[in-house]
Amino acid sequence: MIIREIQQKVSAGLDRQPAVALLGPRQVGKTTLAKAIAAERPSLYLDLESPIDKAKLSDPIALFNNYPDKLIVLDEIQRVPDLFRTLRGVIDENRRQGRQTGRFLILGSASLDLLKQSSESLAGRIAYIELGPLATTEISQTSAAQNKLLLRGGFPNSYLAKNEIDSISWRQDFIRTYLERDVPLFGPRVPAETLRRFWTMLAHNQGQPLNAARLAGALGISGVTVGRYLDLLVDLLLVRRLSPWMTNAGKRLIRSPKIYVRDSGLLHALLNIVTFDALLGHPVAGASFEGFVIENLLTHLPFGADSGFYRTASGVEIDLVLSVPPDNLWAIEIKRNLAPKPERGFHYACQDLQPTESFIVYPGSECFPLSKELTAISLPALIDRLRHLSVIGNRSK
Repeated sequence: MIIREIQQKVSAGLDRQPAVALLGPRQVGKTTLAKAIAAERPSLYLDLESPIDKAKLSDPIALFNNYPDKLIVLDEIQRVPDLFRTLRGVIDENRRQGRQTGRFLILGSASLDLLKQSSESLAGRIAYIELGPLATTEISQTSAAQNKLLLRGGFPNSYLAKNEIDSISWRQDFIRTYLERDVPLFGPRVPAETLRRFWTMLAHNQGQPLNAARLAGALGISGVTVGRYLDLLVDLLLVRRLSPWMTNAGKRLIRSPKIYVRDSGLLHALLNIVTFDALLGHPVAGASFEGFVIENLLTHLPFGADSGFYRTASGVEIDLVLSVPPDNLWAIEIKRNLAPKPERGFHYACQDLQPTESFIVYPGSECFPLSKELTAISLPALIDRLRHLSVIGNRSK
């Protein structure tokens, strides 16, 4: 079992709130993590996709009252959405009896539905934590392991597969199952083949600003439908919509968001990229590494941080801008090159934003200055910098 870094955060959330919602795509490891947390304290685990466990909830109040001192783990709770109102009553009654925290751990695959349902019923009673695929800091730091993570992505079954064929077969089955079985559960009826074509087109345009009109024309659908499909994939935590960084620099800025397939392994499966050598020779290689870096950095953002990209109509661009409390503004260029050099537009963009620090993330392991203002740095080292700022921010509160 790979120990997930977020485990301590979930445990801390349970020590602070009556309920914690652990959100993430299917097969990302939510159940494994929940069972590891449940092993640390008296618990009852219920899988709401199991008819046997679901039947136990025919009288949920009676069931919960039978286990007053246990953590109740509810897996796939979107299968029983009416349960949220019951949870509120149980939590409030527990509070009157003196139990304030650690009552429910809720697992769900779709963030939109869970957020809507739980926020209406459990406001002030629940903490939300997102579990993504494996991060670069959760595995070996050898180049072979990191390259495997980039190629296969961070879904545990894909990353730990015996070989590349087994890995991509798992990912292709995952995509097919999501489109044919899971998507109809989470949103309005969407033709699976059309949504797969849409998802594949996003993969071909990894890291590019959204051009809804072009996508609509290629698929023969309306721009409104493009927006609906994109919202669905974003809400299912499969696609990231990176917003433009707005500033008063007096420039004409690109206002369309950049779109990324969040997991690099799913990106490569959509494009039928099986081996690392094939990835290196594919036009998406640079954008794949860019999305991989961005996803890992955003996973480790401390509380109160903000993110975006900066791009003007003339092509001046910063791949990722991070505002990190208390007063840090980072400009980050991403290059899949062991001898990284920033584009000229990056320097012009830094003149516009005046960041406190500038970095160029590359796949090497050493950190070294490229100029007085710019440092070449590895992804794990930059994540460590984020963690350090997070500790400082927590101490200053």
